[in-house]
Amino acid sequence: MFAFYCVEWGMRDLFINFITTLIVDKIQKAEYYRFTATDFCWFMETLMKKLTVKKLGYSLGAEVLGVDLSEPLSEDQLRIIRDVWTEHQVLVFPKQELGPETLLTFSRNFGELDNFSSQPFNRHPEYDEIFMLSNKPIDGKIPPGSTGGQNWHTDLSYTTRPAKATLVYCVEKPLVGGDTMFANMYDAYDTLSPVLQQFLDNMEAVHDVNLITAKRPPEIVAEFARLNPPVVHPAVRVHPESKRKALYVNPRTRCFVGMTEAESAPLIKYLSDHSISPKFIYRHRWSVGDLVMWDNRCLTHLAVGDFDRSEIRHMLRTSTMGDYFGRYEDENAVAEQKRTAGDKKLAVELSTLHD
Repeated sequence: MFAFYCVEWGMRDLFINFITTLIVDKIQKAEYYRFTATDFCWFMETLMKKLTVKKLGYSLGAEVLGVDLSEPLSEDQLRIIRDVWTEHQVLVFPKQELGPETLLTFSRNFGELDNFSSQPFNRHPEYDEIFMLSNKPIDGKIPPGSTGGQNWHTDLSYTTRPAKATLVYCVEKPLVGGDTMFANMYDAYDTLSPVLQQFLDNMEAVHDVNLITAKRPPEIVAEFARLNPPVVHPAVRVHPESKRKALYVNPRTRCFVGMTEAESAPLIKYLSDHSISPKFIYRHRWSVGDLVMWDNRCLTHLAVGDFDRSEIRHMLRTSTMGDYFGRYEDENAVAEQKRTAGDKKLAVELSTLHD
C-alpha cells in the first residue's frame, strides 16, 4: 500500500531512495529489516515538506511551495531556491508568516543587506535593514514615499551600486489592485535584431535620478539630485550566474555615452517600450503573506498604484547590495555626493524619493 501511494503521487524515486537508505542502514547495523510505523511517519513528513516549483508566467515568475521561510533552511533548500531564482527571476513564496527578524534572516541568504541609510524616514523603527512600503498613517500622516516606484525601473540604477535582490513581504493589502509588474530584460535583449544587439553591447548609458517620477517640491528634487549625481552603466549587463545578456536601459536612462540626449531619446524610448511588451511581463496580484523576491540585474518592475488610497497597502522590503559597480558620469561629482545635506529636515524629505 505504501509503495502504491508513492507511485500514484509520482514519488517513485523518493520511495526507492527511502527504502534503500533504510535497508543499507539496517544492514550496516546488522539488524533485520523491518518497515515500522515510525518509518512511515518520517517518510510522510519528509514528503509533505518537499519543495516544489510552479511556473507562473511564460517569460518569468515562479511560485515556490513546501517551504516555511520562518524556519532555518537546509543548504539543499537554499541551493534549489537560488537555482530557480536564477531561472525564473521572480519567486513568490505564498502563505508565509514572517516577522521582521525572520524576514531579515531569510534575506541574508542572498547577500549583504542594504541598511537604507540614505532614506531613514521609511525605515522600520527597530530594524534599519527593513524599508516600509506603506500608506499606513504614522502619527496621523501618510508616508510621502507611499507612491514611489510607479515608472518602470530597476532598483537603484541611478547609483554606482545597483541593488541585486529585492524581497517584499505583504502584511496588508487593499481589496483590489496594488499589483506589481515585472518585465524580463533577457527576453527584451534576445528579441532585438543582431545589428542593434551588437550596437548596444558596446554602449554605456547614463542613469539619472531626475527621471524618477515622484512629485516633490523643486528644491527637494534639486537637493536629491545633488546627492545622487548621474551614473554610467553598460547598456547591456551580463548576469554573473546565468551568463545571459540583459538589456539595462529603462525610463530612468537619460542618454548614451558619446551621444546627445536628442540622439539618444528615440532609441531609449524604443527600448523602454520594447522591453515592456506584454509577452515579457508577469503581473503579481498580492495576497497577505506573500514574500516576493526578484532579481534587479535582469528585470525591471513597476508598482501599478491601481487601488483605493483609503485602503491600506503595507509591505516590508529588504534589498541586497549589488555585485557590480558603475561610475559617475562626472568624477568630480564624487566629493559633492559625499557631502551631507546641511538641513536635517530636508535630508529626511529626500529619503522618500528613493525607490
